[in-house]
Amino acid sequence: MPRDATGTRERLLREAERLFASRGVHQATMREITEAAGQRNASALTYHFGSREGVLWAILQRHNEPVDAERGRLLAEPAEEMATRDLVSALLVAYAGRLASSEGRDYLRVVAQLTDLFPTWRDGPLSPPYLRRILGILESRVPGVPAVRRDRVLNAVMLITAAFAERAKVVEEGGAPELEEPAFLANLADMLVSGLEAPVGPPVPRRVARRRPHRPRRLPETIRGGSER
Repeated sequence: MPRDATGTRERLLREAERLFASRGVHQATMREITEAAGQRNASALTYHFGSREGVLWAILQRHNEPVDAERGRLLAEPAEEMATRDLVSALLVAYAGRLASSEGRDYLRVVAQLTDLFPTWRDGPLSPPYLRRILGILESRVPGVPAVRRDRVLNAVMLITAAFAERAKVVEEGGAPELEEPAFLANLADMLVSGLEAPVGPPVPRRVARRRPHRPRRLPETIRGGSER
């Protein structure tokens, strides 16, 4: 690919990443992306990526590989014998590395929007090898029937992506998160481990029984008036 075409592709990719993060994956238009990249040709995005989905996958591929490599670096073999908190930490630390750059922060905000793909973590486009392995081990440790195990892992993924997307947004907009990064990671890990390993409890009632307000007991008239006689 000629150098100028490579530069155009990179500008389009970066502006798509930025606008998908700030405006929304489904709200940012292809025209907005091409104009932000300084391209007069409205079909430039289609030429380089084929479609909106094509540029989205290109963004994910650019970040997924280094993020998953970091997950793998944090695993100790045999990974199946690692503590649950250590496995969770591998997921969190790998994402935390993306907070250091605007590109990484935009990636975190984009991923959090793709909730319809989260249930496909076993074989979907958002599930590189080490992520699948870690989630599979975590799922096997959740108590309860298979449906409960699947639901808890899915909710854990949603919590992770939502928490990092919110932190990325605050940082990108120049704010200061309330928790310093070590405390943020530790607190998130605590919540995840507790949620994954919690015993299955009884059903939650749909209604809370109403109780009558307490009223002091009235004494019979003969007793109340007896002291006055």
